[in-house]
Amino acid sequence: MVQKIAKSRIKKILEILESTYPGVKTALGHRNPLELMIATILSAQCTDERVNRVTKILFQKLRTAKDFVEVPLSELEEMVRPTGFYRNKAKSIKGCCEALVEKHAGKVPDNMETLVQLPGIGRKTANVILGSAFGIPGIVVDTHVKRLSQRIGLTKEVDPVRIEFDLMALIPKKNWIDFSHQMIWHGRALCKARKPNCPACPLRDLCNYGRKST
Repeated sequence: MVQKIAKSRIKKILEILESTYPGVKTALGHRNPLELMIATILSAQCTDERVNRVTKILFQKLRTAKDFVEVPLSELEEMVRPTGFYRNKAKSIKGCCEALVEKHAGKVPDNMETLVQLPGIGRKTANVILGSAFGIPGIVVDTHVKRLSQRIGLTKEVDPVRIEFDLMALIPKKNWIDFSHQMIWHGRALCKARKPNCPACPLRDLCNYGRKST
């Protein structure tokens, strides 16, 4: 159920996020939609910094979906091993790229319905691709956005998809992409999982959790 929140409060939250994190983008290094898709798969339970170190080498060797299809699975596993859960990640990358070659001429689709049919691609990853690679509005609900949305009081849901739809109802569509990036950066910078830095948070007076910590 969508929270009843004053539009003025939402406006202030968006203004503060924009002034605090202007022009922020995804931290995952990529040059095209395919690279972003693969980097996003690798980012599961792994820091963006480590993913970027791995993909810097990976993308020099493998440049197209066909390259990822043709590389032996064991070799791909070794290349992505530092990101953790490397067997599952390599399998997902292989499956995605096989589907891209077989059904989409090796190109990453630019719509949600088709993206989520690819192996290992859920709504979160699809929204990352749509927003950062194609400029198509969507809200990315990763662990940071989920945590912050609950703490601020924008949702009471725990399921990422339900949180996504709650946020879509509250946040103007024109802000969806920037809002996602800003919330992720804020989660990394101040509103951390174990020890949020509420005294330094510019959203404190607009945040349910922050007001309670006063």
